[in-house]
Amino acid sequence: MRFLLLIIPGGGYAAAAPDQPAPADCIARMTRYSEEMLEAGILRGGEGLHPPSVGARVAFAGGEPTVTDGPFTESKECVGGFWMIEVTSREEAVAWARRCPASDGDVIEVRRVQEDEDFAEDSRKAATVSRR
Repeated sequence: MRFLLLIIPGGGYAAAAPDQPAPADCIARMTRYSEEMLEAGILRGGEGLHPPSVGARVAFAGGEPTVTDGPFTESKECVGGFWMIEVTSREEAVAWARRCPASDGDVIEVRRVQEDEDFAEDSRKAATVSRR
């Protein structure tokens, strides 16, 4: 099973300036954590994200896309990065999330990735994107 571990930073990340780098000690802690997952053979990918101030949102209301540039003042939580892991259970994914060297106020959301076998046959046939 694949799980996405989404890190939702506390401490004002949602309003961070475009050029505000992550602190070096934070990067070092997260790099060690990623290396642990890599050594355990479960890490499939992961990245940190730039702050929302340099992002954009595309909302669909009435079938029309509307683009809003960041920062997003109504946002209280935003994803700061992610890890894609492959483990045998939700419990194992949660155990890895608990090991994260997160800062005070951070949150890790654990979400299972939908796999082909999770869908009914007609839905699988409707899917046209192939995985590489």
